[in-house]
Amino acid sequence: MGPMTDLAKLTSPEAAACFQARSIVLFPIGSTEPHGPHLPLDTDVTIALAQARRAAELLHEHGVPAFVVPPIAYGVTNYTEGFPGRVSLRPGTLWALVEDVLRALEQEGVRQIVLVNGHLEPAHVEVLRGVVLDHAVRSVHRAEAVLADVTRRKNAARLGTEFQSGDCHAGSYETSLVQHADPGAVREDARRGLAPVKIDLIAKMKVGITTFAAAGASQAYCGDPRAASAEAGRALTEELARIVVDLARERWPDLFAG
Repeated sequence: MGPMTDLAKLTSPEAAACFQARSIVLFPIGSTEPHGPHLPLDTDVTIALAQARRAAELLHEHGVPAFVVPPIAYGVTNYTEGFPGRVSLRPGTLWALVEDVLRALEQEGVRQIVLVNGHLEPAHVEVLRGVVLDHAVRSVHRAEAVLADVTRRKNAARLGTEFQSGDCHAGSYETSLVQHADPGAVREDARRGLAPVKIDLIAKMKVGITTFAAAGASQAYCGDPRAASAEAGRALTEELARIVVDLARERWPDLFAG
């Protein structure tokens, strides 16, 4: 891991070196919600942290200072309603929480912030998109916040067919990422016994279905967990991190100059 990656692990004097105008802050956001019988409730947090930490490493390799702030572990999680372990925020609560963190960070002198989101529920993503747009208007310190939105078509195309299908909640995509980032958290005995589940989630969203249970994901997963592997997770983590780096290079090219 590159120098000064996790802000939470630094002392106050050490953290002082992070807060500079050239630094890119990576702000992970996840959720606490069911992910089948084989993945932990903090799956989305694990994915967002792994993406942010690897992106910080890559940015350091490009000579761009970057660090990762502690994640938000809660989000808008309506789709897992009815399954034990779901802890959901109201959209306005999530908005206010993210907005307050952005304001606090820019007050410390940073000027570039990337939201690194691991929770893909549409209502949750819409909040993050809205906060970023609103912040651009309201920011008094001229810090720019952007969302590394993996649900955008150009990014989704980089993450495999299961991800693009929408049937990827605790399937091969997410399971592989957790196998790579936190292998001890995967209940492998349960995973190996799970049959693939295809629910055509995107089509069902379009007709107004708003929970996994109503969509036919009776165990709070869809996709194919049995097809997952840690090696696939390593490759996906790399691609997720490069999505962040590509966004940063596009928005702040001067940081990469020289």
